[in-house]
Amino acid sequence: MYQMAAVIMLLFFSVLVSLSSTNRADIVTTLGVNYGELGDNLPMQTESVKLIQKLKANWVKLYSANPQILKALQGTNIPVSIMVPNQLISSISSNQTLTDQWVGSNLLPFYPKTKIRHLLVGNEVLSSWVLREDKLIGQNLVPAMRRIKASLKSYKIRNVKVGTPLAVDVLNPTLQPSKAYFRADVAGRIMKQLLEFIESTKSFFFIDAYPFFTWSNNNRTISLDYALFEGGVHQTYKDPKTGLVYTNLLDQMLDSLYFAMKRLGYPNIRTWICETGWPNGGDIDQIGANVYNAATYNRNLVKKLHAKPPVGTPAQPGMIFPTFIFALYNENQKGGPGTERHWGLLYPNGSNVYPVDLSGKTPETVYGPLPKPQNNKPYKGKIWCVVAKGANLTELPSALKEVCMHGNRLCDPIRPGRECYKPVSIVQHASYAFSSYWAQFRGNGGYCFFNGLAVQTTKDPSK
Repeated sequence: MYQMAAVIMLLFFSVLVSLSSTNRADIVTTLGVNYGELGDNLPMQTESVKLIQKLKANWVKLYSANPQILKALQGTNIPVSIMVPNQLISSISSNQTLTDQWVGSNLLPFYPKTKIRHLLVGNEVLSSWVLREDKLIGQNLVPAMRRIKASLKSYKIRNVKVGTPLAVDVLNPTLQPSKAYFRADVAGRIMKQLLEFIESTKSFFFIDAYPFFTWSNNNRTISLDYALFEGGVHQTYKDPKTGLVYTNLLDQMLDSLYFAMKRLGYPNIRTWICETGWPNGGDIDQIGANVYNAATYNRNLVKKLHAKPPVGTPAQPGMIFPTFIFALYNENQKGGPGTERHWGLLYPNGSNVYPVDLSGKTPETVYGPLPKPQNNKPYKGKIWCVVAKGANLTELPSALKEVCMHGNRLCDPIRPGRECYKPVSIVQHASYAFSSYWAQFRGNGGYCFFNGLAVQTTKDPSK
């Protein structure tokens, strides 16, 4: 009798261990880095791989299938994720031959000497701005993923997972995890197809999660310490419906995805954080983008992800979340606001923006002091957008012409005979046009960048 009870209890605990193993133990703590290439001053690929190893990243994600990088990674034993570009998705979704050719040309020449483990189809394909530019790409996403999976199978490659990185804007904009759901325009056929594919292939939901953006857009209501994992028990959020208590913003974002998947009937899909991080600099009007906050966020992230036992999130306790930090370098050719060019762990010369050990083994006491943050509160003074020091003057005439074509009479004052025409200087005229354009369109996505020709300043250029 007692022996039978002992056997039953042993079987019961074996099942529990098996279930736990399925959900967690089969994923070792993975902390890697995103290796982008949008810079004209970045090190050679072989040097970059050495720097990745120096950071002790145990995974790397690429935004292409760059053959030079894949060759440089051969023999390093670093697993790598490669990406099919967005513009190919619709073509391969209906053409298996083309799909086989892409896999044959971009993966086979390096596999298995290079440990390619993920083949990611597109980048943030279901974001609203992508769907506005290409209405069919969302419908073609999952068919393209199926084609890629079929191609891998035909080449007898079974240890490469197929997925697609999505931004958190696939969710409704709520800070209450239990109320999260997928956007109406993707929640139906597209998302159900995607979740079914992920579950059937035992892949991951790859999510780009940036507490920086959520905090900076809500900095009056969300504590900066809470966004940087510094809030502790003193700064928390309690979900009114579930009663779950959150101590940091990233956990809220991850559980929002969990509840959205659960709402569609897929509560057991594993999450991989495909991009996260904090900018180490930016434009004058961008709050909180500085070295201090970036180091604090990423060091605390490393600490959280390497915690033993794993802490998971309030809705997913003990769950391990493999993660890629964004990014390896500050990339000077990225467009958009200044933060876009300041996400790197490293400067292009290979030196640390701030020291960090992605293995989590270096005590923080080893690191030196960080520069005090200067922009954790919104800048309230006047800002102008002017020609950057060292800008390529030969590019200014075409940039000036393009800006003035936007109309709204923004260039009228610098036309011949008008009040700002003199002194006749391409730099002065371009600075006026840049500032005028930026003042009119910054609220609708206009940036002070102009392909690297412009920069923000607090000094009135008219004086």
